[in-house]
Amino acid sequence: MNDNDNYRQALVKARALCSQSERCRFEIVVKLRQWELSEDEITEAIAFLISERFLDEARFARFYVNDKLKFNQWGKVKLSFMLRQKHIPEGIIRDALSQIDDALYDKTLHDLLRSKVKSVKGASDYERKVKLAVFAQSHGFEAEMAFMVAGELIRSNEP
Repeated sequence: MNDNDNYRQALVKARALCSQSERCRFEIVVKLRQWELSEDEITEAIAFLISERFLDEARFARFYVNDKLKFNQWGKVKLSFMLRQKHIPEGIIRDALSQIDDALYDKTLHDLLRSKVKSVKGASDYERKVKLAVFAQSHGFEAEMAFMVAGELIRSNEP
């Protein structure tokens, strides 16, 4: 264990951050660099935080996917992209995405588009469908699924 005061203070802060909410390794490394730790100290701190279960990439990914799906209405494409931005390994991303309940995912897309369909204007039903589908894709839903649900909503003339 390192005897440096700056290292000890940074480790206390890092543990507090990880205790407040789920964090990934990348976020903590960024913080440790801001607190001016050396690369060796950062490596040591990360190893300690992982061994003490303050950091767990798989747990972080599961919580991240769950929260962003429910609260931000993000689709799998955007979730995957954002997890990659946080340097989460592909295997962990695939595992986290595979745990999404298909019924919840479908309901989330339907609810998202149902709330938007009222405000979408277009010269034809096709144009409205395309605008709805593009909106769904901007939230990270797959194109095929977005067009299918948008078409259903336009055909049923749901307000």
